[in-house]
Amino acid sequence: MSQQPILEIEKEIIEDFALFDSWEDKYEYIIDLGKKLPALEEEHKIADNKIKGCQSTVWLAAAHEDGRVFFKADSDAVIVKGLVSMLIKVLSGHRPEEILEAKLDFIREIGMMTHLAQTRSNGLLAMIKQMKNYALAYQTIQGLEKK
Repeated sequence: MSQQPILEIEKEIIEDFALFDSWEDKYEYIIDLGKKLPALEEEHKIADNKIKGCQSTVWLAAAHEDGRVFFKADSDAVIVKGLVSMLIKVLSGHRPEEILEAKLDFIREIGMMTHLAQTRSNGLLAMIKQMKNYALAYQTIQGLEKK
């Protein structure tokens, strides 16, 4: 399975955001991304999958298949759903070590951290932390399976 490198996906997102002149347009784009995110199955909307530290309710589920981590998510807030959809686009389908090494510079490059309210920024960081925690857990499991 050929997977586009994380840096290339980030570059595409940066280029997409460069097409918009105003932050109002960028927010609309983020909301549209959220609307395109496939609905999360109800069985994944459980307390264990809730992101702590988010103002909105966000569920994040992960699966490990063929040495890669796949994410699914949902939120009750459209802007947050768009933010998590970008993270999924960048990180899902990659090996745990790639996810752990990802700097996610696209967030800074598109100006996201300076244009989000503090509570949304904290939520975004909580989502990233949880995705990296899943990657670390799966990396540990892979290491144990090799022994």
